[in-house]
Amino acid sequence: MERLTELLAHPTGPVPDDAWTALLCVARAEQLSGALAHRLAGVAVPAPVAPLLAEARGAAAEQRRAALFEAEMARRALAPLGVPVLLLKGTAYVAAGLSAGRGRAIGDLDVLVPREALGAVEAALRAAGWRDVKDDGYDDAYYRRWMHELPPLVHPARDRLIDVHHTILPPTARIAPDAAALVAGAVPLRDGLFVLSPEDMVVHAALHLLADGDLAGGLRNLFDIDRLLREFADADEDFWLKLTARVAEHGAGAPVARAARLAHALFGTPVPGEWRAPAPGDGVFRRRLLARDDWGREDRAATRLAFYVRSHAIRMPPALLARHLAIKGWKRWRGRRGKDRARS
Repeated sequence: MERLTELLAHPTGPVPDDAWTALLCVARAEQLSGALAHRLAGVAVPAPVAPLLAEARGAAAEQRRAALFEAEMARRALAPLGVPVLLLKGTAYVAAGLSAGRGRAIGDLDVLVPREALGAVEAALRAAGWRDVKDDGYDDAYYRRWMHELPPLVHPARDRLIDVHHTILPPTARIAPDAAALVAGAVPLRDGLFVLSPEDMVVHAALHLLADGDLAGGLRNLFDIDRLLREFADADEDFWLKLTARVAEHGAGAPVARAARLAHALFGTPVPGEWRAPAPGDGVFRRRLLARDDWGREDRAATRLAFYVRSHAIRMPPALLARHLAIKGWKRWRGRRGKDRARS
């Protein structure tokens, strides 16, 4: 894993011939194949590796095309509403032409809209052909009451998901970003869509990595942060001052600082000295991010379990968490029992 981070940071560095299999396996498992292939464009690699990297670049280009097309379809569906629609994550990076989008793996389309527009946005998407991913009354109610997004929708003709957010963390989370400020600070694109401001984009990436999950696949997200920090700081000498102010506004100091430290540690991201002071727990987060063997298989089971438990604990209060897990466990048990009966 460390060799992958080193190569992403320094693509001209030496790589032993017998290390390429592990590199490519880990990169594929972490959805970093396209990013690695992009970073190695023009770099001499062993003959058997070259076509694999070319294939990864081609796959990333196709994902980019599909992501931008899906964003355009959403724009057309929502344009009559006259509400700001902000692209998030990978689609935002490629739409804005950022270095973080080069070779990036992109799955669902994530957008952010003002909370008061959620009903109109959902109705417009449904009118344009998007449908529920699954019919589950409990999950639907849970999303609408406790989550930072609508239940996911899918367009059957294109088999593409859209996640419509009204903020960037669940309302039950310990951190409460200012959703109105995210929308107010949005940067318009040429096609009528928006992306987050540079500072908010970093805040969102850090919160998505460290405050909204178990860090599964987190190395890709940390590489996003590395790319964003490098590009924004190079473009604006006051970027770090602006980021400090914005982090305080969102109450996101701890996760953003930790993300910057981890990016510096694993990718050599240029980070101001005051952002580099190590904090308790950094080593555990690093261990979680690097929890794969040379075949790309997840290892360090105890660490992964600890972060899985943590991911739930930081997203909702204990009583709500216990109720939610009990209901989900009962539903899974009932589903398995129904399958067993169908087989008998």
